[in-house]
Amino acid sequence: MIEHPKIIIENAVLLAVTTPATGEEKTQEYLNELSFLVDTAGGQEVKRFTQNLAHPDSRTYFGSGKIKEVAEYIHENSVDLAVVDDELSPSQQRNIEQVLGCKVMDRTHLILDIFASRAQTAHAKTQVELAQYKYLLPRLTGLWTHLEKQRGGIGMRGPGEKEIETDRRIIRQRISLLEKRLKEIDKQKSTQRGHRDKFVRVALVGYTNVGKSTMMNLLSNSDVFAENKLFATLDTTVRKVVIENLPFLLSDTVGFIRKLPHGLVESFKSTLDEIRETDLLLHVVDISHPEFEEQIAVVNQTLAEINAANKPTIIIFNKIDQYSWVEKAPDDLTPKTKENITLEELKASWMAKTNQKTLFVSAKTKENIQEMKAVLYEEIKKLHIQIYPYNNFLY
Repeated sequence: MIEHPKIIIENAVLLAVTTPATGEEKTQEYLNELSFLVDTAGGQEVKRFTQNLAHPDSRTYFGSGKIKEVAEYIHENSVDLAVVDDELSPSQQRNIEQVLGCKVMDRTHLILDIFASRAQTAHAKTQVELAQYKYLLPRLTGLWTHLEKQRGGIGMRGPGEKEIETDRRIIRQRISLLEKRLKEIDKQKSTQRGHRDKFVRVALVGYTNVGKSTMMNLLSNSDVFAENKLFATLDTTVRKVVIENLPFLLSDTVGFIRKLPHGLVESFKSTLDEIRETDLLLHVVDISHPEFEEQIAVVNQTLAEINAANKPTIIIFNKIDQYSWVEKAPDDLTPKTKENITLEELKASWMAKTNQKTLFVSAKTKENIQEMKAVLYEEIKKLHIQIYPYNNFLY
């Protein structure tokens, strides 16, 4: 009988600074997302630490007293990993590791690690590898822990520096090779997109884990991998979909997230080109998430960064089956908050005033899906007439 290796789940403490701009409530929401990232990567949160500061300490992120408190907890509870909800400088990471005595990862490193585990195709693996090397290059010195005991010894400093420089040169060469490889892939992808003539292109976009892949499966009757994890989809999947007599191409793209590492945005250029060259965006939103409005803002900001903000867009508020609210007492005169607004009241808020079409559905229970298909049909029909005026025999 073959014995499978045991899956080791690392215990992790989460670290975040609460600034005047964020506040404690938002910091906890950010840590909830970081905890989900840790879970997706195969770890588990055991404790979280926060500190109120004007800005993170330039040496150790937390102040000296707080970082020692974290170190004591890690030592007493045999914690494997500390995860910081920001991008650390190489010197910050080295300093924190020295104080804590355990592995330290920042948010960027964690996301890159998840992307590496999720990448399936050669294209996605190349994109992630490039982003990883760009992240690794300025941090090489901190990785040379095997020389720590020999530092300062006669004849040791020079070879150490030479060894690091050799690795730097190798990594720069690897980055150059990967960039050339991605340029070739970009050309191939561009050619493939150019061959999709006579079809309107529609792309699903949104924050990670809002149900885009489930929506893709629903509309295209396909079996795109969908899971309640962050970044379940990395590779863009394109399917031909037909609503009534109208065919169009539907693509499922990588989910966006707060503080998406810049290196990933650069590396995933060809994937994001799928969004840039689309005719219609379906912006999927998890309306049951307490911070869905901020998630909308993050997606809109990312779309602006890749020059896709002005695309025709339909906002699809998904997961209405999970939307919950707390009814206020009749004599409660305090202003309503997000927690006690009904879905109907929410629909009548800013959502009723936006210039973009809005739909409220549940991909899981299929509630209002037929209404969504009817709206999609009309919008895609309009675009088809505009883009292909001499190919309207379908109508």
